[in-house]
Amino acid sequence: MKKILPLIFLCFSTLLFAQVKTTHTYAIKGGDTLKLDLYVPENFNGEGKLPLLLWMHGGGFSGGQRDNENEVQLFKYTAENGIIAASISYRLTRKGKKTGFGCNCNKKEKIETFRQAAIDYLDAANYLVSKSDELPINPSKIIAGGSSAGAEAVLSAVFMRKFYIKDLDKYNKVSFVGVWSLAGALVNADYITKANAVPTILFHGTKDNAVPFSTDSHHFCNKNSPGYLILNGSKPIADKLKSLNTSFYLNIVQDGGHEVSGIPFQDLENVFEFINTAILSDEKVQTTITKESSN
Repeated sequence: MKKILPLIFLCFSTLLFAQVKTTHTYAIKGGDTLKLDLYVPENFNGEGKLPLLLWMHGGGFSGGQRDNENEVQLFKYTAENGIIAASISYRLTRKGKKTGFGCNCNKKEKIETFRQAAIDYLDAANYLVSKSDELPINPSKIIAGGSSAGAEAVLSAVFMRKFYIKDLDKYNKVSFVGVWSLAGALVNADYITKANAVPTILFHGTKDNAVPFSTDSHHFCNKNSPGYLILNGSKPIADKLKSLNTSFYLNIVQDGGHEVSGIPFQDLENVFEFINTAILSDEKVQTTITKESSN
């Protein structure tokens, strides 16, 4: 019954809080026309500006789409909380690559993949900030969010901008008030500093075999493989935020795998409470929740 009730509430709430979707082209790069869908609550009266959740889908940088069913359901839920959502497409730089994005993809290519995805994400944010006079979004209240590959790119864009981006001035108007990562990781959590630390939501399974929960190699590749690259997952990210006295919400799924990168509908009430309290109201919250995997 505990699992059924949140879903009933979610379905009911989406009927009450319909949205108006518009599609925008935020960049054209070679043969890629990069678009985003903007979801604005239908009952928004046009007065003032609303916070924005800027979302990046997963798919191993080779697949996925910005309007998949579960994430669209999430964007409907944001309306109840007075938050606009934007979901972006980005260059799938590993699509069609024989080496994939596992242990046969070398370290240099992996880092470059993270770089290009972070650039696309920042370009989407930059576009929305540049249009904030026309759109009902508050450019000082952008929450970065993503799942799996999208979470890796988002974390890179927020915390490792200085590592990946050469022309930092291009994005000097882009800032984030918070982050939401579903099974994401960083190349180096030490890039999180007092200057860039923001309240962060982290979901991760302890037995994720693609993106490590703690500190380990990407896809758990061995040291002799081309794709050996150490990543810092949700645990060291939360530890770093704690040491910097920054708010975080860490949801650990004991023995959970990479399926934890899916939208956590059963936990959305807690997630949005953290967003409203720690991210949008700047109250100090440090929460760690551990639960058993349902699989």
